[in-house]
Amino acid sequence: MNMLTKLRKDETGHSFLELVAVCVVIGILLTIIVAGFTTVERNRQNQQRQTDINNVYQQLESYYVVHSFYPTFSDMNTTTWVGTNLPALNLNSLRDPKSKSYLLTSVPTKDAYAYQVTAADGGLCNNVARLCIHYTLTATLLGTAQHTYVRSSLN
Repeated sequence: MNMLTKLRKDETGHSFLELVAVCVVIGILLTIIVAGFTTVERNRQNQQRQTDINNVYQQLESYYVVHSFYPTFSDMNTTTWVGTNLPALNLNSLRDPKSKSYLLTSVPTKDAYAYQVTAADGGLCNNVARLCIHYTLTATLLGTAQHTYVRSSLN
């Protein structure tokens, strides 16, 4: 056996092409794992959004039973008012999972919950001259065919 043949048989290294193939396979597997984790996390956040909206909805309906009107938009964005008048409401229910703010918006938007409250005729209300009789709570869901989750007043 000549020396060149012997060297080829004893060689234990891998070719450049083999290393590239392994890197590509690892990259594909990592992509699948990250995509799966992202989907799971997005679904968890969307579930939390629905739970939050349902919690706020329950508290608003309980408030209405006692007062015969709903809180104003300003009331719902004042933490001391919420703490005093909706004591069973966890303030975290007012915060979208991807947001640091507890403020509600007046129109549906990504990463914030919306609270739209109106008088009986659909106009503005202030609970002094015009009582707040209707509301809509909205959470924007991410990555789903159903883009929003909405709960409206029982009236």
